[in-house]
Amino acid sequence: MNKLIAILIAGTFALGSAAALAQLPQGEKTPPQPVDQKALKAERDAAKAVKADEAKMTPEEKRAARKERRAKKQQEAAGITKQGDTGSKADQQQKDKADAAASKAQPKALPDAKAKQDALKEQTKKASGQ
Repeated sequence: MNKLIAILIAGTFALGSAAALAQLPQGEKTPPQPVDQKALKAERDAAKAVKADEAKMTPEEKRAARKERRAKKQQEAAGITKQGDTGSKADQQQKDKADAAASKAQPKALPDAKAKQDALKEQTKKASGQ
């Protein structure tokens, strides 16, 4: 029992020291980027000002602001879907036909090795002009 406890303690010590060594700073790491404290403070002050303005608003003004935000989000979402559209239905059908023709032009998978070998022989005959 004492040997087991001693082994567990030694293993824990080994893993702990390995983890500590892995966290030591390496010379290859770049230093962290400097933080612009003035910009952070300006952002915090702006956020506080917005919250103070919202606290002063009447319930009707709050509802109007929410409706405005929803409308803006819907417009952004509609803009995203419009960018993804390919155009009219006729354009889409033409694109589908072109995709189908391209897939038909590709060779079909052959069921076994003998069929593959025969197809390869025919291809070489066509390429050599015989």
